[in-house]
Amino acid sequence: MPPNNKNMSVQENSNNNFNWLYYALGLFFGVLTGAIITQNYIFALLGGVLGLLTAGLFLNAIVKGRKY
Repeated sequence: MPPNNKNMSVQENSNNNFNWLYYALGLFFGVLTGAIITQNYIFALLGGVLGLLTAGLFLNAIVKGRKY
């Protein structure tokens, strides 16, 4: 029986998928920046949202066609 190439490509893709890291870093540094600048929890949450949006923009506009 020939090897299933579809499963092999999915496994390779999941090994190189670090998109979650960009979102986690965007969220962390967004919250950190909002908390340091304003010293207010509401703006820290707003900074986290802006960090997530920036990470999404970065992934979909800049890194979209990148080969690992």
